[in-house]
Amino acid sequence: MTKMLRTTILLAGHGSRNRDGNDEIERFAAAWRERHPELRIDVCFIEHADVLLDEGLDRAARDADGVILVPLILNAAGHVKMEMPAAVAAARERHPKVRFVVARHLGMGRDILDVLQRQLNRQMRALNVPDPQTTGVILLGRGSSDASANGELARMARWIFEENDHELVDLAFTGVTWPRLETAVQRQIKLGMTQICILPVYLFTGVLIERIAAQVERLKQQYPQVAFAVGNYFGFEPEIFAILDRRIGDDELSSGGLLECDGCKYREAAEGEHLHDHSHTGTGACAGHAEHAHEHAHCHHAHPHR
Repeated sequence: MTKMLRTTILLAGHGSRNRDGNDEIERFAAAWRERHPELRIDVCFIEHADVLLDEGLDRAARDADGVILVPLILNAAGHVKMEMPAAVAAARERHPKVRFVVARHLGMGRDILDVLQRQLNRQMRALNVPDPQTTGVILLGRGSSDASANGELARMARWIFEENDHELVDLAFTGVTWPRLETAVQRQIKLGMTQICILPVYLFTGVLIERIAAQVERLKQQYPQVAFAVGNYFGFEPEIFAILDRRIGDDELSSGGLLECDGCKYREAAEGEHLHDHSHTGTGACAGHAEHAHEHAHCHHAHPHR
């Protein structure tokens, strides 16, 4: 761990209009505390909750020499690239004696692949292990106006394809971008799939999880000849705790403790234009910002800590 006299780890969840989703994040934080009783772990949310980023950062800074902000977020879109750096910059002004460090978001790496592969294996068993050549797979994500965030899910779909024998592995999104679940299902059925496995790429429950359940029930009625299997959100899987343990470790924080775009010139240029759409249906400045993602995908290594 980074050597600070009094350090608060601030876990930042997305937040949901469905209170159950926020309660699950609180329970997740409690479970993480049990694994690390020596750590002070607080919780805040980006939206749809009582304690949002600014208040969370202020609470974390009380009686602390340092704060490590840990995004409990799978994909780096506007929340991670825009809102968190802005909130941390403001907190540094309010608490000049406190060192703020920002860990990387969870990302879509091999740990998440292991979780999704385990879910897919369970779904195939639930379908009585059909031929993968006639069993399509659909990875279903939240969707973003940030192309690089959607690209993280596309990479995961490619990995699932490479690791298995399924003829079709497609992407779908619950909002903002395309295709939607219904379109992906229609495509797979037209191409001869008689079973379809749907893998929601979500950490916790919420309004969108409820929407997915309703959509799948409608699809089952629309296509009674097709067998559907649906996975679940996976925020409490051991891989998630393992990723967070790494995020607060010395090896990662020693890179400078910056968000993916904290200190990036493209983020700073866009800050004045960014209008976050809490309905997740707008485009926002992060869409144009994403055009430069290939140039600074690892800019947290390039910029010194502020």
